[in-house]
Amino acid sequence: MTEQQPFELLQRYPHFELRRYPAHVVAEIRVTASFDRAGNAAFRHLFNYISGKNTASQKLAMTAPVIQGTGSQGTPQKVAMTAPVLQSGPLPGKDEPADFVVAFVLPAGLTAQTAPVPANPDVKIRAVPGSLAAAVRFSGSGSEAAFERHTDGLQAALALAGLTAVGPPRFARFDPPFKPWFLRHNEVVQDVQEPATATGTPGAGVG
Repeated sequence: MTEQQPFELLQRYPHFELRRYPAHVVAEIRVTASFDRAGNAAFRHLFNYISGKNTASQKLAMTAPVIQGTGSQGTPQKVAMTAPVLQSGPLPGKDEPADFVVAFVLPAGLTAQTAPVPANPDVKIRAVPGSLAAAVRFSGSGSEAAFERHTDGLQAALALAGLTAVGPPRFARFDPPFKPWFLRHNEVVQDVQEPATATGTPGAGVG
């Protein structure tokens, strides 16, 4: 089972969930491609990084499933895969090559300082602050058309709920390409402005 990015479930709305994401670290790469091809263009570089094409700057904890490997200083480390794979960039519907950033969420417990250094200079390690976000989950292929439809629906639902979107949405894919398309788990995740007074009943969940 792939470790999944944790979050705190604050409230379920009719068409989305309001979540609190903790600060985390990602390995990311920028690619120029169409929306549907960006993930494939980036995947090999990111997968190579977590598979050992990195230079560990210090001994990393052997706490499974965070890190697997010898843990010796300077030795390539294998990093556990964490779902989802995130894609951000121009909104779906452009149907032409553009710059997208595709990211793997690194396992909880790693920081930007303790994550192995990528051997590929195009792969960057970045700390992401915690955020309040709305997320809508859907199944299917995770195509540009599907993400466009659910992005539009989420933006409309946020307006009805009186929530204000902050920044661009993230397009999350949780499953490998070989999984049957109708069983795949995808999400649109949109950061929203912090309300003056927090609402909802705190809970816990994983994506």
